[in-house]
Amino acid sequence: MEKSSKLRPLILTSFVVGISLLHYLTPLQLPYLHDIFQRLYYLPIILAALWFGLRGGLLCSIMVSIAYAPHILFQWGGHMTMEMEKYLEILMYNVVGGVTGLLSQRERERAVELQKTARGLEESYQELQQQSERIIVIEEQLRRAEKLSTLGEMAAVLAHEIRNPLGSIRGTAEILKDDYPPGDPKHEFIEIQIKETERLNRVVEDFLHMAKPQPAEYKQCLIQEELQTIATLVAKDAREREIKLVMQPSPVPLLLKADGEKLRQAFLNIAINALQATPPGGSVIISAASRQPEGCVPVCEICFRDTGPGIGAETLQRVFEPFYTTKPGGTGLGLVVTKKIIESHGGSLLIESVEGKGTAVTVRLPMNNTEPE
Repeated sequence: MEKSSKLRPLILTSFVVGISLLHYLTPLQLPYLHDIFQRLYYLPIILAALWFGLRGGLLCSIMVSIAYAPHILFQWGGHMTMEMEKYLEILMYNVVGGVTGLLSQRERERAVELQKTARGLEESYQELQQQSERIIVIEEQLRRAEKLSTLGEMAAVLAHEIRNPLGSIRGTAEILKDDYPPGDPKHEFIEIQIKETERLNRVVEDFLHMAKPQPAEYKQCLIQEELQTIATLVAKDAREREIKLVMQPSPVPLLLKADGEKLRQAFLNIAINALQATPPGGSVIISAASRQPEGCVPVCEICFRDTGPGIGAETLQRVFEPFYTTKPGGTGLGLVVTKKIIESHGGSLLIESVEGKGTAVTVRLPMNNTEPE
């Protein structure tokens, strides 16, 4: 484009010089040829006006006038009528150059204005699209808030109506268990009853943790110790499932102010999910490291990576929805509770998964010494 704009003045000059030479070199005895050459001057004038606007059209018409005037004076001198006609033609050159240049310039300005308007409309469209996406996110958050509000009411009723009877049932079962020796069928039935009672009690606790804000005790917490505790808790389950549990602790102490008990609950939920998703012979890797994002406070990054079948895109979008689960007997509250705990510490929870290759759950917690709001 730049090369073309540099060639245009050269083209116009060549046109004018070439037509002028035709005038000067053609004998006057061939007036019809001079009439043709005279009209050819309009070509560079119109081109200059189209390419460069008003200024270009006028400059080219003036250049044509200067090149054509000596031909009138020295070759057509003495023919008054002929001279007047030629001078009027020079006047027309300048009129055509000025009018065409003015129209071309206005058209160009209008095109620029239309481009600006088009850019403005495109920016407005993008802003509207972003706003609509934000509205969709807000609507989703409102739906979740509504679910959590309903969940809070349900949790209060469940805590009163279910938890106390469950405690009584478990206590009675433990008393009856002592009356039968191991190996007795009734002893096994009572053990099943106790385990199922514990499972129901955990479901109720999940509801309570999800629906009600729990008091937190923030203190200095060493992440390596918390992860080692989690590894100890799930080691037996990993052996039974024939899964290799790999710890990759950070060589640098990762110390932050947090509620250690709640973090253990969150990490345990993630580790159990990873073990349940991994087939026998697979592995679960738990790693921790510190990161320093540009312009942000340092963060502690804990990653739980499994070699399971992965999570589909549609399921991945819904993993944080309350009550949504793909596991038989699951409540769909484990990850919701985990996310709530991490966010209450000012952190974030990210799940990345590739079908057939496994899933990585990354927890990022700010390494500051202040309590999160």
